[in-house]
Amino acid sequence: MPEKILVVGGVALGPKAAARCKRLMPDAEITLVDENVFISYGGCGIPYYVSGEIQNLDDLRSTPYHTVRDADFFRDMKGITVRTQTRATAIDRATKTLAVKNVVTGQEEKLPYDKLVLATGATPRVPPVEGKDLENVLSLTRLEAAGAIRTACQEGKITEAVIVGGGFIGLEAAVALADMWGVKCSVVEMVDQILPGVLSHSVARMAAHDCVTHNVDVYAGEKVLRLEGKDGKVCKVITDKRELDAQLVVFAAGFIPNGQLARDAGLDVAPFGAIVVDRHMRTSDPAIYAGGDCVAIKNIITGKLGYLPLGSMANRQGRVIGTNLAGGDAAFPGYVGSWAVKLFDLSFCGVGLTVERARAEGFDAFSVSVEQFDHAHFYPEKAMMTLELVVDKATSRVLGMQGACADGDSLKARVDAVAAALQYSQPTVEDISNLEVAYAPPFASAMDVVNVVGNVADNVLAGRFTPVTADQFMDMWKNREKNNMFFIDARPAAAGRAVQEKHPDWHAIPLEEVAARINEVPKDRPVAIICNTGLRAYDGLLVLARHGITDVVNSTGGMQAAIKMGLSV
Repeated sequence: MPEKILVVGGVALGPKAAARCKRLMPDAEITLVDENVFISYGGCGIPYYVSGEIQNLDDLRSTPYHTVRDADFFRDMKGITVRTQTRATAIDRATKTLAVKNVVTGQEEKLPYDKLVLATGATPRVPPVEGKDLENVLSLTRLEAAGAIRTACQEGKITEAVIVGGGFIGLEAAVALADMWGVKCSVVEMVDQILPGVLSHSVARMAAHDCVTHNVDVYAGEKVLRLEGKDGKVCKVITDKRELDAQLVVFAAGFIPNGQLARDAGLDVAPFGAIVVDRHMRTSDPAIYAGGDCVAIKNIITGKLGYLPLGSMANRQGRVIGTNLAGGDAAFPGYVGSWAVKLFDLSFCGVGLTVERARAEGFDAFSVSVEQFDHAHFYPEKAMMTLELVVDKATSRVLGMQGACADGDSLKARVDAVAAALQYSQPTVEDISNLEVAYAPPFASAMDVVNVVGNVADNVLAGRFTPVTADQFMDMWKNREKNNMFFIDARPAAAGRAVQEKHPDWHAIPLEEVAARINEVPKDRPVAIICNTGLRAYDGLLVLARHGITDVVNSTGGMQAAIKMGLSV
Protein backbone atom coordinates (compact mmCIF):
# COMPACT_ATOMS: atom_id res chain seq x y z
CA MET A 1 0.00 0.00 0.00
CA PRO A 2 1.39 3.43 -0.86
CA GLU A 3 2.06 5.69 2.12
CA LYS A 4 -0.46 8.43 2.81
CA ILE A 5 1.27 11.68 3.62
CA LEU A 6 -0.57 14.82 4.66
CA VAL A 7 0.99 18.27 4.63
CA VAL A 8 -0.64 21.15 6.51
CA GLY A 9 0.45 24.50 5.09
CA GLY A 10 1.17 25.46 1.53
CA VAL A 11 3.42 28.54 1.43
CA ALA A 12 7.12 27.63 1.61
CA LEU A 13 8.03 24.50 3.56
CA GLY A 14 4.90 22.46 2.80
CA PRO A 15 5.24 22.43 -1.00
CA LYS A 16 9.01 21.92 -0.78
CA ALA A 17 8.66 18.90 1.52
CA ALA A 18 5.83 17.42 -0.56
CA ALA A 19 7.65 17.82 -3.88
CA ARG A 20 10.93 16.45 -2.50
CA CYS A 21 9.19 13.40 -1.04
CA LYS A 22 7.32 12.72 -4.27
CA ARG A 23 10.54 12.80 -6.27
CA LEU A 24 12.15 10.26 -3.96
CA MET A 25 9.04 8.14 -3.37
CA PRO A 26 6.86 8.44 -6.50
CA ASP A 27 4.17 6.04 -5.28
CA ALA A 28 3.38 8.09 -2.14
CA GLU A 29 -0.11 9.57 -1.91
CA ILE A 30 0.55 13.15 -0.87
CA THR A 31 -2.18 15.65 -0.04
CA LEU A 32 -1.49 19.26 0.91
CA VAL A 33 -4.13 21.34 2.69
CA ASP A 34 -4.11 25.11 3.17
CA GLU A 35 -6.84 27.45 4.37
CA ASN A 36 -5.94 30.20 1.90
CA VAL A 37 -6.60 30.59 -1.82
CA PHE A 38 -2.99 31.19 -2.86
CA ILE A 39 -0.22 28.69 -2.15
CA SER A 40 3.50 28.31 -2.81
CA TYR A 41 4.40 31.97 -3.11
CA GLY A 42 7.45 33.99 -2.17
CA GLY A 43 6.18 35.97 0.79
CA CYS A 44 9.50 37.77 1.16
CA GLY A 45 8.90 39.32 -2.26
CA ILE A 46 5.66 41.05 -1.23
CA PRO A 47 7.29 44.43 -0.34
CA TYR A 48 8.93 44.46 -3.76
CA TYR A 49 5.54 44.02 -5.42
CA VAL A 50 4.21 46.94 -3.42
CA SER A 51 7.21 49.02 -4.51
CA GLY A 52 6.67 48.17 -8.18
CA GLU A 53 9.99 46.40 -8.61
CA ILE A 54 7.96 43.23 -9.23
CA GLN A 55 5.21 44.08 -11.66
CA ASN A 56 2.93 41.05 -11.55
CA LEU A 57 1.61 39.44 -8.38
CA ASP A 58 1.67 36.07 -10.12
CA ASP A 59 5.46 36.38 -10.41
CA LEU A 60 5.60 35.59 -6.70
CA ARG A 61 3.74 32.34 -7.35
CA SER A 62 5.65 31.26 -10.43
CA THR A 63 8.47 28.85 -11.16
CA PRO A 64 11.68 30.15 -12.77
CA TYR A 65 10.11 29.00 -16.07
CA HIS A 66 7.03 31.18 -15.42
CA THR A 67 4.44 28.54 -14.59
CA VAL A 68 2.08 29.56 -11.79
CA ARG A 69 2.26 27.21 -8.83
CA ASP A 70 -1.42 26.58 -8.13
CA ALA A 71 -3.38 23.42 -7.31
CA ASP A 72 -3.46 22.36 -10.95
CA PHE A 73 0.31 22.76 -11.24
CA PHE A 74 0.97 20.49 -8.26
CA ARG A 75 -1.54 17.91 -9.51
CA ASP A 76 -0.33 17.84 -13.13
CA MET A 77 3.40 18.46 -12.68
CA LYS A 78 4.13 16.98 -9.24
CA GLY A 79 1.43 14.37 -8.68
CA ILE A 80 0.39 16.06 -5.44
CA THR A 81 -3.22 16.73 -4.44
CA VAL A 82 -3.79 20.25 -3.11
CA ARG A 83 -6.90 21.31 -1.23
CA THR A 84 -7.07 25.06 -0.74
CA GLN A 85 -9.52 26.87 1.54
CA THR A 86 -9.28 23.85 3.79
CA ARG A 87 -8.38 24.39 7.44
CA ALA A 88 -6.83 21.70 9.62
CA THR A 89 -8.69 21.73 12.94
CA ALA A 90 -7.41 18.77 14.96
CA ILE A 91 -4.93 15.90 14.92
CA ASP A 92 -5.94 12.49 16.31
CA ARG A 93 -2.62 10.77 16.84
CA ALA A 94 -4.20 7.55 18.06
CA THR A 95 -6.16 6.97 14.84
CA LYS A 96 -3.72 8.90 12.67
CA THR A 97 -6.36 11.19 11.22
CA LEU A 98 -6.47 14.90 10.55
CA ALA A 99 -9.76 16.74 10.96
CA VAL A 100 -10.26 19.43 8.32
CA LYS A 101 -12.95 21.95 7.48
CA ASN A 102 -13.75 23.70 4.21
CA VAL A 103 -13.78 27.40 5.09
CA VAL A 104 -16.28 28.17 2.32
CA THR A 105 -18.86 25.38 2.66
CA GLY A 106 -18.25 24.45 6.30
CA GLN A 107 -17.97 20.75 5.36
CA GLU A 108 -15.91 18.73 7.83
CA GLU A 109 -14.12 15.40 7.36
CA LYS A 110 -11.22 13.35 8.64
CA LEU A 111 -8.25 12.50 6.46
CA PRO A 112 -6.07 9.46 7.29
CA TYR A 113 -2.30 9.68 7.27
CA ASP A 114 0.75 7.52 7.75
CA LYS A 115 2.96 10.57 8.14
CA LEU A 116 2.01 14.18 8.77
CA VAL A 117 3.89 17.41 8.12
CA LEU A 118 3.03 20.59 9.99
CA ALA A 119 3.97 23.72 8.07
CA THR A 120 1.47 25.98 9.79
CA GLY A 121 3.68 29.07 9.68
CA ALA A 122 3.22 32.07 11.93
CA THR A 123 0.72 34.84 12.54
CA PRO A 124 1.71 38.53 12.45
CA ARG A 125 1.85 39.96 15.94
CA VAL A 126 -0.86 42.62 16.28
CA PRO A 127 -0.86 44.59 19.53
CA PRO A 128 -4.23 44.49 21.29
CA VAL A 129 -4.93 48.15 20.65
CA GLU A 130 -8.20 49.92 20.02
CA GLY A 131 -8.84 50.43 16.31
CA LYS A 132 -6.82 47.49 15.01
CA ASP A 133 -9.89 46.25 13.10
CA LEU A 134 -10.38 49.47 11.14
CA GLU A 135 -10.21 49.41 7.36
CA ASN A 136 -6.72 49.84 5.85
CA VAL A 137 -5.02 48.31 8.89
CA LEU A 138 -3.07 45.42 7.38
CA SER A 139 -0.08 43.13 7.70
CA LEU A 140 2.21 42.65 4.74
CA THR A 141 2.31 38.85 4.77
CA ARG A 142 -0.47 37.85 2.35
CA LEU A 143 -0.81 38.43 -1.37
CA GLU A 144 -4.28 39.88 -0.94
CA ALA A 145 -2.93 42.62 1.34
CA ALA A 146 -0.12 43.40 -1.10
CA GLY A 147 -2.61 43.86 -3.92
CA ALA A 148 -4.84 46.12 -1.83
CA ILE A 149 -1.94 48.35 -0.74
CA ARG A 150 -0.53 48.75 -4.23
CA THR A 151 -3.94 49.53 -5.72
CA ALA A 152 -4.59 52.18 -3.07
CA CYS A 153 -1.18 53.76 -3.77
CA GLN A 154 -1.76 53.76 -7.51
CA GLU A 155 -5.08 55.51 -7.00
CA GLY A 156 -3.47 58.16 -4.81
CA LYS A 157 -5.46 57.22 -1.72
CA ILE A 158 -2.39 56.84 0.51
CA THR A 159 -0.28 59.91 1.30
CA GLU A 160 0.70 59.05 4.88
CA ALA A 161 1.37 55.64 6.38
CA VAL A 162 2.49 54.32 9.75
CA ILE A 163 4.49 51.12 10.03
CA VAL A 164 4.25 49.50 13.46
CA GLY A 165 7.50 47.61 13.91
CA GLY A 166 11.05 48.35 12.80
CA GLY A 167 12.14 44.87 11.75
CA PHE A 168 12.81 43.52 8.27
CA ILE A 169 9.25 43.55 6.94
CA GLY A 170 8.41 46.89 8.52
CA LEU A 171 11.40 48.64 7.00
CA GLU A 172 10.92 46.97 3.61
CA ALA A 173 7.31 48.17 3.66
CA ALA A 174 8.41 51.71 4.50
CA VAL A 175 10.98 51.69 1.70
CA ALA A 176 8.42 50.37 -0.78
CA LEU A 177 5.85 53.03 0.08
CA ALA A 178 8.23 55.97 0.32
CA ASP A 179 10.54 55.21 -2.57
CA MET A 180 8.02 54.24 -5.25
CA TRP A 181 4.87 56.08 -4.24
CA GLY A 182 6.18 59.10 -2.34
CA VAL A 183 4.17 58.18 0.74
CA LYS A 184 5.19 59.94 3.93
CA CYS A 185 6.03 57.03 6.23
CA SER A 186 6.59 56.80 9.96
CA VAL A 187 8.09 53.73 11.58
CA VAL A 188 7.12 53.23 15.22
CA GLU A 189 9.27 50.72 17.10
CA MET A 190 8.70 49.88 20.76
CA VAL A 191 12.38 49.00 21.34
CA ASP A 192 14.94 51.83 21.44
CA GLN A 193 16.30 51.08 17.95
CA ILE A 194 15.20 49.66 14.62
CA LEU A 195 16.28 46.18 13.57
CA PRO A 196 16.46 45.17 17.23
CA GLY A 197 18.26 41.94 17.98
CA VAL A 198 20.06 41.79 14.63
CA LEU A 199 22.00 45.09 14.56
CA SER A 200 24.01 46.73 17.29
CA HIS A 201 22.73 50.07 18.52
CA SER A 202 25.49 51.87 16.62
CA VAL A 203 24.88 50.26 13.23
CA ALA A 204 21.14 50.61 13.76
CA ARG A 205 21.70 54.38 13.91
CA MET A 206 23.04 54.13 10.37
CA ALA A 207 19.87 52.35 9.28
CA ALA A 208 17.70 54.97 10.97
CA HIS A 209 19.63 57.81 9.33
CA ASP A 210 19.24 56.16 5.92
CA CYS A 211 15.47 56.11 6.51
CA VAL A 212 15.16 59.64 7.85
CA THR A 213 16.99 61.14 4.87
CA HIS A 214 14.46 59.48 2.54
CA ASN A 215 11.13 60.72 3.92
CA VAL A 216 10.74 57.97 6.54
CA ASP A 217 10.59 59.15 10.13
CA VAL A 218 11.80 56.70 12.77
CA TYR A 219 10.28 56.80 16.25
CA ALA A 220 12.09 54.24 18.38
CA GLY A 221 11.25 53.62 22.00
CA GLU A 222 7.56 54.42 21.39
CA LYS A 223 4.44 52.39 21.97
CA VAL A 224 1.26 52.51 19.92
CA LEU A 225 -1.69 53.13 22.25
CA ARG A 226 -4.61 53.16 19.81
CA LEU A 227 -5.74 53.78 16.26
CA GLU A 228 -8.44 56.29 15.38
CA GLY A 229 -10.75 56.11 12.39
CA LYS A 230 -13.18 58.09 10.29
CA ASP A 231 -16.02 56.43 8.37
CA GLY A 232 -14.62 53.06 9.37
CA LYS A 233 -11.17 53.76 7.91
CA VAL A 234 -8.01 54.39 9.90
CA CYS A 235 -6.94 58.03 9.96
CA LYS A 236 -4.60 58.43 12.93
CA VAL A 237 -2.14 56.54 15.14
CA ILE A 238 -1.74 57.59 18.77
CA THR A 239 1.51 56.63 20.48
CA ASP A 240 2.67 57.39 24.00
CA LYS A 241 4.56 60.40 22.60
CA ARG A 242 2.74 61.76 19.55
CA GLU A 243 -0.13 61.60 17.05
CA LEU A 244 0.51 60.52 13.46
CA ASP A 245 -1.90 60.95 10.56
CA ALA A 246 -2.26 57.85 8.41
CA GLN A 247 -4.51 56.46 5.70
CA LEU A 248 -2.68 53.14 6.01
CA VAL A 249 -1.27 51.25 8.98
CA VAL A 250 0.92 48.19 8.48
CA PHE A 251 1.54 45.96 11.47
CA ALA A 252 5.01 44.43 11.25
CA ALA A 253 5.76 43.83 14.91
CA GLY A 254 7.04 40.28 14.58
CA PHE A 255 5.38 36.89 14.43
CA ILE A 256 3.71 34.38 16.71
CA PRO A 257 4.41 30.75 15.66
CA ASN A 258 1.27 28.77 14.89
CA GLY A 259 1.88 25.92 17.29
CA GLN A 260 -1.63 25.54 18.70
CA LEU A 261 -2.62 22.64 16.44
CA ALA A 262 0.43 20.73 17.67
CA ARG A 263 -0.10 21.74 21.29
CA ASP A 264 -3.71 20.53 21.19
CA ALA A 265 -2.47 17.18 19.88
CA GLY A 266 -0.11 16.80 22.83
CA LEU A 267 3.12 17.47 20.93
CA ASP A 268 6.03 19.24 22.61
CA VAL A 269 5.85 23.00 22.16
CA ALA A 270 8.39 25.58 23.37
CA PRO A 271 7.33 28.23 25.92
CA PHE A 272 7.23 30.84 23.14
CA GLY A 273 4.71 28.77 21.16
CA ALA A 274 6.88 27.08 18.53
CA ILE A 275 6.83 23.33 17.89
CA VAL A 276 9.87 21.46 19.18
CA VAL A 277 11.60 19.23 16.64
CA ASP A 278 14.79 17.17 16.58
CA ARG A 279 17.62 17.55 14.07
CA HIS A 280 15.66 15.40 11.61
CA MET A 281 12.70 17.80 11.91
CA ARG A 282 10.59 15.20 13.74
CA THR A 283 8.24 16.30 16.50
CA SER A 284 7.79 14.35 19.73
CA ASP A 285 5.60 12.02 17.64
CA PRO A 286 7.89 10.21 15.15
CA ALA A 287 5.08 10.08 12.57
CA ILE A 288 4.76 13.88 12.56
CA TYR A 289 7.29 16.32 11.14
CA ALA A 290 7.25 20.11 11.38
CA GLY A 291 9.27 22.98 9.97
CA GLY A 292 9.35 26.57 8.86
CA ASP A 293 7.94 29.49 10.79
CA CYS A 294 6.08 27.28 13.29
CA VAL A 295 9.10 25.49 14.80
CA ALA A 296 11.79 26.10 17.38
CA ILE A 297 15.32 25.42 16.10
CA LYS A 298 18.65 25.26 17.89
CA ASN A 299 20.77 28.37 17.70
CA ILE A 300 24.20 26.95 16.89
CA ILE A 301 26.05 29.80 18.61
CA THR A 302 24.17 29.76 21.92
CA GLY A 303 23.16 26.09 21.87
CA LYS A 304 19.65 27.09 22.93
CA LEU A 305 16.30 26.76 21.21
CA GLY A 306 15.54 29.83 19.14
CA TYR A 307 13.14 31.15 16.56
CA LEU A 308 13.92 32.61 13.16
CA PRO A 309 11.06 32.83 10.64
CA LEU A 310 12.83 33.08 7.26
CA GLY A 311 11.74 31.70 3.90
CA SER A 312 15.25 30.51 3.09
CA MET A 313 15.40 28.37 6.21
CA ALA A 314 11.90 26.99 5.58
CA ASN A 315 12.95 25.82 2.12
CA ARG A 316 16.07 24.08 3.42
CA GLN A 317 14.09 22.41 6.17
CA GLY A 318 11.47 21.35 3.63
CA ARG A 319 14.08 19.45 1.68
CA VAL A 320 15.24 17.70 4.86
CA ILE A 321 11.69 16.71 5.75
CA GLY A 322 10.93 15.51 2.23
CA THR A 323 14.01 13.32 2.27
CA ASN A 324 13.10 11.80 5.62
CA LEU A 325 9.48 11.22 4.63
CA ALA A 326 10.87 9.01 1.88
CA GLY A 327 13.00 7.00 4.30
CA GLY A 328 16.14 9.10 4.29
CA ASP A 329 18.29 10.30 7.17
CA ALA A 330 18.75 14.00 6.46
CA ALA A 331 19.46 16.45 9.28
CA PHE A 332 19.07 20.16 9.89
CA PRO A 333 21.82 21.21 12.33
CA GLY A 334 20.33 24.53 13.45
CA TYR A 335 20.88 28.13 12.47
CA VAL A 336 23.39 30.93 12.91
CA GLY A 337 20.93 33.60 11.79
CA SER A 338 22.11 35.00 8.47
CA TRP A 339 19.98 37.87 7.16
CA ALA A 340 20.00 40.77 4.72
CA VAL A 341 17.79 43.80 4.08
CA LYS A 342 17.97 46.59 1.52
CA LEU A 343 16.89 50.06 2.59
CA PHE A 344 17.55 53.20 0.54
CA ASP A 345 21.20 54.13 -0.04
CA LEU A 346 22.44 51.32 2.17
CA SER A 347 21.98 47.60 2.55
CA PHE A 348 22.44 45.85 5.88
CA CYS A 349 23.45 42.27 6.51
CA GLY A 350 24.49 40.14 9.43
CA VAL A 351 24.94 36.76 11.03
CA GLY A 352 25.11 35.50 14.59
CA LEU A 353 24.81 37.65 17.71
CA THR A 354 25.06 41.38 18.15
CA VAL A 355 27.22 42.55 21.03
CA GLU A 356 24.11 43.38 23.06
CA ARG A 357 22.56 39.95 22.50
CA ALA A 358 25.86 38.21 23.19
CA ARG A 359 26.11 39.89 26.58
CA ALA A 360 22.50 39.01 27.35
CA GLU A 361 23.36 35.38 26.57
CA GLY A 362 26.14 35.46 29.15
CA PHE A 363 29.19 36.01 26.93
CA ASP A 364 31.86 38.48 27.96
CA ALA A 365 31.53 40.09 24.58
CA PHE A 366 32.96 43.14 22.87
CA SER A 367 32.71 44.43 19.33
CA VAL A 368 34.94 46.28 16.91
CA SER A 369 33.98 48.03 13.72
CA VAL A 370 35.84 49.20 10.65
CA GLU A 371 35.18 51.36 7.62
CA GLN A 372 36.99 50.26 4.48
CA PHE A 373 36.36 50.15 0.74
CA ASP A 374 34.85 46.91 -0.48
CA HIS A 375 37.15 46.96 -3.53
CA ALA A 376 40.79 47.98 -3.82
CA HIS A 377 41.18 51.63 -2.80
CA PHE A 378 42.77 52.44 -6.15
CA TYR A 379 39.98 50.83 -8.18
CA PRO A 380 37.60 53.49 -9.57
CA GLU A 381 34.36 51.74 -8.55
CA LYS A 382 34.12 51.10 -4.82
CA ALA A 383 31.89 51.63 -1.82
CA MET A 384 32.69 52.26 1.83
CA MET A 385 31.73 49.22 3.91
CA THR A 386 30.99 49.06 7.63
CA LEU A 387 31.76 45.76 9.34
CA GLU A 388 31.28 45.07 13.04
CA LEU A 389 32.69 41.88 14.54
CA VAL A 390 31.42 40.48 17.86
CA VAL A 391 33.90 38.50 19.95
CA ASP A 392 33.97 36.63 23.27
CA LYS A 393 36.92 38.03 25.25
CA ALA A 394 37.70 34.87 27.20
CA THR A 395 37.99 32.52 24.24
CA SER A 396 38.55 34.84 21.24
CA ARG A 397 35.54 33.07 19.70
CA VAL A 398 33.69 35.02 17.02
CA LEU A 399 29.99 35.29 17.87
CA GLY A 400 28.65 37.34 14.98
CA MET A 401 29.19 40.01 12.37
CA GLN A 402 26.98 42.75 10.98
CA GLY A 403 27.53 45.48 8.44
CA ALA A 404 26.31 48.17 6.10
CA CYS A 405 27.26 49.11 2.54
CA ALA A 406 25.81 50.78 -0.54
CA ASP A 407 26.82 47.64 -2.47
CA GLY A 408 24.65 44.96 -0.91
CA ASP A 409 26.23 42.15 -2.92
CA SER A 410 29.70 43.01 -1.62
CA LEU A 411 28.44 43.08 1.94
CA LYS A 412 26.52 39.82 1.62
CA ALA A 413 29.63 38.07 0.26
CA ARG A 414 31.60 38.94 3.43
CA VAL A 415 28.80 37.99 5.79
CA ASP A 416 28.16 34.70 3.96
CA ALA A 417 31.83 33.76 4.33
CA VAL A 418 31.71 34.29 8.09
CA ALA A 419 28.31 32.58 8.30
CA ALA A 420 29.78 29.41 6.81
CA ALA A 421 32.56 29.47 9.39
CA LEU A 422 30.08 29.99 12.23
CA GLN A 423 27.80 27.22 10.99
CA TYR A 424 30.43 24.49 10.79
CA SER A 425 32.98 25.49 13.44
CA GLN A 426 33.63 27.91 16.26
CA PRO A 427 35.97 30.37 14.53
CA THR A 428 38.28 32.62 16.50
CA VAL A 429 39.49 36.11 15.73
CA GLU A 430 42.65 34.58 14.25
CA ASP A 431 40.52 32.50 11.87
CA ILE A 432 38.77 35.62 10.59
CA SER A 433 42.08 37.48 10.27
CA ASN A 434 43.32 34.64 8.06
CA LEU A 435 40.06 33.83 6.29
CA GLU A 436 40.79 33.13 2.64
CA VAL A 437 38.67 35.24 0.31
CA ALA A 438 38.96 35.77 -3.43
CA TYR A 439 40.99 38.81 -4.42
CA ALA A 440 41.17 41.03 -7.47
CA PRO A 441 40.94 44.84 -7.40
CA PRO A 442 37.38 44.93 -8.87
CA PHE A 443 36.20 42.67 -6.04
CA ALA A 444 38.27 43.28 -2.90
CA SER A 445 41.43 44.69 -1.36
CA ALA A 446 44.53 42.58 -0.97
CA MET A 447 43.86 42.75 2.77
CA ASP A 448 40.11 42.32 2.61
CA VAL A 449 37.80 44.26 4.89
CA VAL A 450 36.70 41.03 6.60
CA ASN A 451 40.35 40.27 7.44
CA VAL A 452 40.85 43.83 8.65
CA VAL A 453 37.98 43.65 11.14
CA GLY A 454 39.56 40.45 12.46
CA ASN A 455 42.90 42.21 12.77
CA VAL A 456 41.32 45.08 14.69
CA ALA A 457 39.69 42.61 17.10
CA ASP A 458 43.06 40.92 17.57
CA ASN A 459 44.63 44.27 18.47
CA VAL A 460 41.91 44.89 21.05
CA LEU A 461 42.35 41.44 22.58
CA ALA A 462 46.09 42.09 22.78
CA GLY A 463 45.45 45.35 24.65
CA ARG A 464 47.00 47.49 21.94
CA PHE A 465 44.18 50.05 21.98
CA THR A 466 40.75 50.86 23.35
CA PRO A 467 38.07 51.21 20.66
CA VAL A 468 34.97 53.39 20.80
CA THR A 469 32.25 53.61 18.19
CA ALA A 470 31.67 56.82 16.28
CA ASP A 471 28.53 57.65 18.26
CA GLN A 472 30.36 57.02 21.54
CA PHE A 473 33.14 59.35 20.36
CA MET A 474 30.61 62.06 19.53
CA ASP A 475 29.00 61.65 22.95
CA MET A 476 32.44 62.16 24.51
CA TRP A 477 32.87 65.29 22.42
CA LYS A 478 29.54 66.69 23.55
CA ASN A 479 30.50 66.06 27.18
CA ARG A 480 34.06 67.33 26.88
CA GLU A 481 33.66 69.87 29.68
CA LYS A 482 32.85 67.02 32.08
CA ASN A 483 35.30 64.36 30.92
CA ASN A 484 38.29 66.70 30.35
CA MET A 485 39.32 64.75 27.23
CA PHE A 486 41.77 66.05 24.64
CA PHE A 487 40.44 65.50 21.11
CA ILE A 488 42.73 64.89 18.14
CA ASP A 489 41.68 64.85 14.50
CA ALA A 490 44.33 62.84 12.62
CA ARG A 491 42.85 63.45 9.18
CA PRO A 492 44.77 65.46 6.56
CA ALA A 493 45.16 69.09 7.60
CA ALA A 494 42.38 70.68 5.55
CA ALA A 495 39.64 68.50 6.99
CA GLY A 496 40.69 68.83 10.62
CA ARG A 497 41.43 72.55 10.54
CA ALA A 498 38.01 73.33 9.08
CA VAL A 499 36.49 71.88 12.26
CA GLN A 500 39.07 73.48 14.54
CA GLU A 501 38.18 76.92 13.23
CA LYS A 502 34.65 76.39 14.60
CA HIS A 503 35.68 74.53 17.75
CA PRO A 504 39.05 75.42 19.32
CA ASP A 505 38.78 72.31 21.55
CA TRP A 506 39.06 70.20 18.37
CA HIS A 507 42.78 69.77 17.70
CA ALA A 508 43.73 69.16 14.09
CA ILE A 509 46.98 67.21 14.27
CA PRO A 510 47.38 65.19 11.04
CA LEU A 511 48.99 61.79 11.42
CA GLU A 512 52.13 62.98 9.68
CA GLU A 513 52.56 65.76 12.29
CA VAL A 514 51.79 63.83 15.49
CA ALA A 515 55.41 63.03 16.36
CA ALA A 516 56.62 66.55 15.65
CA ARG A 517 53.80 68.12 17.67
CA ILE A 518 53.80 65.62 20.52
CA ASN A 519 54.36 68.41 23.08
CA GLU A 520 50.91 69.79 22.23
CA VAL A 521 49.27 66.62 23.57
CA PRO A 522 48.87 66.65 27.38
CA LYS A 523 50.02 63.63 29.33
CA ASP A 524 47.72 64.28 32.28
CA ARG A 525 44.42 64.06 30.35
CA PRO A 526 42.68 61.22 28.50
CA VAL A 527 42.94 61.50 24.73
CA ALA A 528 40.37 60.66 22.07
CA ILE A 529 41.59 60.36 18.48
CA ILE A 530 39.60 60.15 15.26
CA CYS A 531 40.24 60.18 11.52
CA ASN A 532 38.23 59.40 8.41
CA THR A 533 37.96 55.61 8.81
CA GLY A 534 40.04 54.71 11.88
CA LEU A 535 43.25 53.68 10.14
CA ARG A 536 45.16 56.96 10.49
CA ALA A 537 43.90 57.33 14.05
CA TYR A 538 45.31 53.90 14.95
CA ASP A 539 48.70 54.79 13.51
CA GLY A 540 48.54 58.07 15.43
CA LEU A 541 47.72 56.15 18.59
CA LEU A 542 50.88 54.08 18.13
CA VAL A 543 52.94 57.26 17.79
CA LEU A 544 51.41 58.62 21.00
CA ALA A 545 52.17 55.37 22.80
CA ARG A 546 55.83 55.55 21.79
CA HIS A 547 55.96 58.91 23.54
CA GLY A 548 54.36 57.63 26.73
CA ILE A 549 50.79 58.77 26.05
CA THR A 550 48.67 55.64 26.52
CA ASP A 551 45.33 56.81 27.99
CA VAL A 552 43.87 56.98 24.50
CA VAL A 553 40.66 55.83 22.83
CA ASN A 554 40.36 55.43 19.07
CA SER A 555 37.14 55.91 17.12
CA THR A 556 36.90 52.81 14.95
CA GLY A 557 35.07 53.72 11.78
CA GLY A 558 35.94 57.37 12.26
CA MET A 559 34.09 60.20 10.56
CA GLN A 560 32.77 57.89 7.86
CA ALA A 561 30.81 55.95 10.46
CA ALA A 562 29.62 59.17 12.09
CA ILE A 563 28.35 60.48 8.76
CA LYS A 564 26.41 57.25 8.17
CA MET A 565 24.79 57.79 11.57
CA GLY A 566 23.89 61.38 10.75
CA LEU A 567 26.30 62.74 13.35
CA SER A 568 28.60 65.72 13.03
CA VAL A 569 30.90 67.79 15.21
